[in-house]
Amino acid sequence: MNVLVTGGAGYIGSHTVKELVKAGHAVVILDNLSRGHRAAVDVLQKNSPAGAVDFVAGDTGEKELVAGLLKERRIGAVLHFAAHSQVGESVEHPALYYHNNVVRGLALLEAVREAQVAYFVFSSTAAVYGEPVETPIPEEHPLVPTNPYGATKLALEGALHWYGRAYGLRWAALRYFNAAGADPEGELGEDHRPETHLLPLVLQAALGLRPAINVFGNDYPTPDGTCIRDYIHVTDLAAAHVLALHALAAGAAPGVYNLGNGSGYSVLEVIRTAEKVTGRSIPVRFTGRRAGDPAVLVAGARRAREILGWRPRFGDLADIVATAWRWHSRHPGGFAAD
Repeated sequence: MNVLVTGGAGYIGSHTVKELVKAGHAVVILDNLSRGHRAAVDVLQKNSPAGAVDFVAGDTGEKELVAGLLKERRIGAVLHFAAHSQVGESVEHPALYYHNNVVRGLALLEAVREAQVAYFVFSSTAAVYGEPVETPIPEEHPLVPTNPYGATKLALEGALHWYGRAYGLRWAALRYFNAAGADPEGELGEDHRPETHLLPLVLQAALGLRPAINVFGNDYPTPDGTCIRDYIHVTDLAAAHVLALHALAAGAAPGVYNLGNGSGYSVLEVIRTAEKVTGRSIPVRFTGRRAGDPAVLVAGARRAREILGWRPRFGDLADIVATAWRWHSRHPGGFAAD
């Protein structure tokens, strides 16, 4: 199948492109490179069969461009990763998030509808749930996002539901918490500007690129006082998107799926595990809690396992950290240094 991947030059998108190619699909990446990396696309093209990965510079709000791609490339499915995803930034700049995640997302959906593309897989987030009332969090959990990032993702999920009802679009939305790790083969990794994710920040401290890692709060009701999160390997996330596409093509009903390992690790556990993997001491600086940080966030992924047949390969935190360390130690400056 010919697949359009929006945001395919980004962290999760690029790893998913690699899994799509492995599954025999031809991929067109659409990315404006505002947060993705052309170097990631170059790696994908270099290590894929000839013609398997094409790149088009542009964004989802360019309706004529998208419509042309869908028609000319005979696109059968869209996997949508092109969204802003920083919680703090979304609170400071909600207009940016509503414009990019909702307005441009709706423009993409309109192009998909008009081109009669059959399948749409959406990279969503567990931020749609807000403060948890139960753990692990099931898909039936109340949807009360506490920041514009989660609210904009939920808005597009709502559009998918009604587009499916009215126009027959077959869709899946995948909700997950903390993507982590890097391509096991060492070709791709995590490189955000600025970096806000815990594991790459920890590994930057291990590399001496930052003096210490800030830990926001050590007085939570958890065994060591720091927040607990469900970390899931980026390749496992990528594989789930491919499985969701295949399930839709095989007749599965549209719907939402949580993705997680089902167990959580505290901030200090991540840091101590990174020290063991890297063999280096990682300085820690405790600071005050961040507003809105729940003590524990763990996803229940029963539906993904039962319906998609999804089985994470990297359930152990040390394995996740090891893949990330392999990439970061070889690319301390990220893609920009390649």
